[in-house]
Amino acid sequence: MPIETTPTFAGDRDAVVNAELVALPFGTDLTLRVEESSLAALRAELPVPPGALLAHYEAKGEAGEVFELPVMRGDGVGRFLLYGTGDCEGRALRKAGAALARKAKGRASLTVVVPERGDMAALAEGALLATYTFTIGKGGAEPVGEIQFAGGLHTGGSGTGGSGAGGGGFADGQEDALRRGAAVARATALARDLINMPASVKTPAWLAEQAAAVAADSGLAVRIRDETELGEFGGIRAVGQGSVSPPRLVELSYSPEGARAHVVLVGKGITFDTGGLSLKPTDSMKAMKTDMAGGAAVIATMSALSAFAAPVRVTGLVACAENAISGSAQRPSDVIRQYGGRTVEVLNTDAEGRLVMADALAYADAELDPDVMIDIATLTGAAKVALGQRVAALYATDESLAGELLAAGEAGGERLWRMPLVDDYRSDLDSDIADLANVDRKMSGAAGSITAALFLREFTGGRSWAHLDIAGPARAAADDAEITKGGTGFGVRLLLRYLTG
Repeated sequence: MPIETTPTFAGDRDAVVNAELVALPFGTDLTLRVEESSLAALRAELPVPPGALLAHYEAKGEAGEVFELPVMRGDGVGRFLLYGTGDCEGRALRKAGAALARKAKGRASLTVVVPERGDMAALAEGALLATYTFTIGKGGAEPVGEIQFAGGLHTGGSGTGGSGAGGGGFADGQEDALRRGAAVARATALARDLINMPASVKTPAWLAEQAAAVAADSGLAVRIRDETELGEFGGIRAVGQGSVSPPRLVELSYSPEGARAHVVLVGKGITFDTGGLSLKPTDSMKAMKTDMAGGAAVIATMSALSAFAAPVRVTGLVACAENAISGSAQRPSDVIRQYGGRTVEVLNTDAEGRLVMADALAYADAELDPDVMIDIATLTGAAKVALGQRVAALYATDESLAGELLAAGEAGGERLWRMPLVDDYRSDLDSDIADLANVDRKMSGAAGSITAALFLREFTGGRSWAHLDIAGPARAAADDAEITKGGTGFGVRLLLRYLTG
């Protein structure tokens, strides 16, 4: 696992005081956010009072501010990090945690004294996700080796965190929140691993094998359909027929006792996308090992459901194929038969994601009887043009579902923007020879994200459904707060919050 940083929880006051690198929080009122009594041992090492230090650094208390302070430690030098917490809301503490982890890169350990209030899960997510690295065959920048979270360090008593006598302790719920944040970070890192793996390794069969391994580790039921079992899945077969690596359909199942609803997650699992005979430009193709980011988000989300005791039944479907070029590849003007019998005229082979997703959605509607269906995919460049690289497009047929997903995205640091399902555009998908065309038959390129969503809606059977087009935020060109360059794992945090909340 490329998140090699190990989160632990401080249970020994001396271990905190004498840690290699200790981070102390301060707020916008420029006071260190720890109780005065708990700072007694630390104060002896500060060269001047905390207020004077913060004034010297012209601190504002904003999230992401970090000031490094050398202090005498016997015959050597120790270091404090003073970090701003902003308003202590999720976004602020996520940014604060990430700033600390990046500042501590290359260090053996970092002890983070947590604020007295705020979203501790977000603090842990930010700190751990910022340590993520992915390299093959060479060493990268070393992340901080261990991140230790310390509570208010109250003098005496065991504290909520279960520390020994005279040790530190967390306020009610803080340690549980930190552990939740660590679990979310590890699930997100799993998605990043899958996304960042080169397509020379990441065939549809390989991705299915990883899903099966996750199922075994997480107590999930799993079924993998190979090319011999995909006869009715015409979209998956058509997209994958040009590749030497045959397609797969992954089905993961989480079924807790007393589940109050059944949610189906559908992820796009295109392990590499050349565009097919509708060939992409070279520059556009370079990032296409990440075109299965939606499928990775589904697998990673499923991996954490048991740990969170999610109260709903969840089925995860990942439609895996490689969209390649060969003499057997599908052609523009081909007509395919999707699961359930609907026929589709393929006008553009680079609009392949919707074809594999349509099969999975139609199968879920016909065979799984879900209460809610949510699909997630790097579906259209149009969504990226509209919303950039930090916000995903949300389409939904259910107002309540849309509201819950928007709230989960905001709380989890993965923002969504509600987009319209414009029914007037539905006729653009009419075909002269089939039930549907896979793109606007005028090939105008207008409203590409909307027409893609309208295409998918045709296969949902009128059920409560949401579509997340993550083409922008699924990839990052550079490190930024908890986001690291490459696959971001977008969708895992918001889906876990939605399913467990």
